[in-house]
Amino acid sequence: MHEYATNKGGLIMDLRGRDLLKLIDYTPEEIQYLIAVAKEFKKIKKSNQSHEFLKGKNIALIFEKDSTRTRCAFEVAGYDLGMGVTYLGPTGSQLGKKETIADTARVLAGMYDGIEYRGFGQDVVEELAKYSKVPVWNGLTDEFHPTQMLADMMTVDEHFGYLKGLHFTFLGDARNNVGNSLMVVCAKLGLHFTCCAPKSLFPKEELIKQCEEYAKASGGSITLTEDVLEGTKNADVLYTDVWVSMGEAPELWQERISLLQKYQVNKEVMNNASPNAIFLHCLPSFHNIDTKIGKEIYEKYGIKEMEVTDEVFESEQSKVMEEAENRMHTIKAVMFETLK
Repeated sequence: MHEYATNKGGLIMDLRGRDLLKLIDYTPEEIQYLIAVAKEFKKIKKSNQSHEFLKGKNIALIFEKDSTRTRCAFEVAGYDLGMGVTYLGPTGSQLGKKETIADTARVLAGMYDGIEYRGFGQDVVEELAKYSKVPVWNGLTDEFHPTQMLADMMTVDEHFGYLKGLHFTFLGDARNNVGNSLMVVCAKLGLHFTCCAPKSLFPKEELIKQCEEYAKASGGSITLTEDVLEGTKNADVLYTDVWVSMGEAPELWQERISLLQKYQVNKEVMNNASPNAIFLHCLPSFHNIDTKIGKEIYEKYGIKEMEVTDEVFESEQSKVMEEAENRMHTIKAVMFETLK
């Protein structure tokens, strides 16, 4: 299993027992190592080889926010590794209601070998980890989305063959978990990250300064701009996310549409990027009106496409489906390396 990492870097890292709460906690070498292991797992999966390396172990998945990709990625990855998987949905546990976070962590850690949490505040997953004696993995919080970042970087690396030195632009609400996390991972891995957004939606100043230090050490850079053409000029990767995140009030749509409509990733924006640029999106995406929310937004505001046009989403430059699949491979790498 470790032949790839050994042959390429001569290094095998020991991540046993580690939590994955945010990539701030991981070194660039550890992040690259997890991506290398994920690539190896992808080869194994594609060749239909059995890899029940964690047979006999069990994991619990706590979801306070519903999900398609995160749930499926954790479940399939867990089953492929031979583990038992228990899903606890939004109404499936007493977390924070009748039972404290600390008590839930201690109870589950007595029954399971690993715990995933997808929900709201970063403080919740941090507290779970504090009181758990087994690894805790962040499937998404309001502040950070580390498993998505591993899949994103893996997808970019597969396409270009390298990461360091690439120009990566995020357009939209750059204060959300994806915007925050992309800035962190790009800064750590030596990419030139551009936050292209209204100034009111820039990441917090404290995180920007932290990432500027990471970028200084890695050879990358952090740029913040409100100008779409300036922010996307010659970019290698364009990335966007929904304008109103899960858990936010529906009343925000009018405000966000007014703020972010000019940051839509359309053909003109893609043409302003590098000729070989790719498009990424963490999904779900409102690129047409074939969803309930998409239809409602169209009826209320007259917009058929929001953060990305259907033309770009369905183009050859779009790598969103490979990106979604890579969630499974990177999550498998995280669970294997922390539980083996």
